Amino acid sequence: MQIQKDTLVTMSVAMYTLQGDLLETADELVYLHGHGDIFPVIEKALEGKAAGEKVKVELEPEEAFGDYDESLLIIRPETDFEEGVEVGLSYSEIRGETLDRIYRVTDIAEGVVVLDGNHPLAGIGLRFDITIKNVSRADAQGETVGTDDVVVPGFLQVAEGPVNNIVEDDGEEPKPHTVH
Repeated sequence: MQIQKDTLVTMSVAMYTLQGDLLETADELVYLHGHGDIFPVIEKALEGKAAGEKVKVELEPEEAFGDYDESLLIIRPETDFEEGVEVGLSYSEIRGETLDRIYRVTDIAEGVVVLDGNHPLAGIGLRFDITIKNVSRADAQGETVGTDDVVVPGFLQVAEGPVNNIVEDDGEEPKPHTVH
């Protein structure tokens, strides 16, 4: 069977920078084709392919997580944060001020905290090496087309903010971590 709209595609994926640095791998990924759940360039490249085929796709930054935008940097005094601020934490609010997106701490030096609202992979060209393992009709495996039964990993999804949100396992949808 060939990949077409409303087929479930099982694949393994390796994501690299265009310079060849491995960023992430995933095996046995399943997504519903034709619903815009993955990058459009990758979805188009997979169209018509079948199990056993391999596809390499290169994405420029604007086709992936966007160009790096320096205007999304915020520099604040460390005193604006509660004790325990550290590189890697994410904030959507600082001292009662709601931010327009999630910002992650990228540097702390000499009493100053640097926050970055760009996606961690913004400005980076990416290469995806994909091996198609299986293609089947969505209803053939009991999946309902258009539901949340099939979850695509963050590194294949188009995102407007950082993918490194902290997931809280309370049975609810993942939420970004907010520190006041």
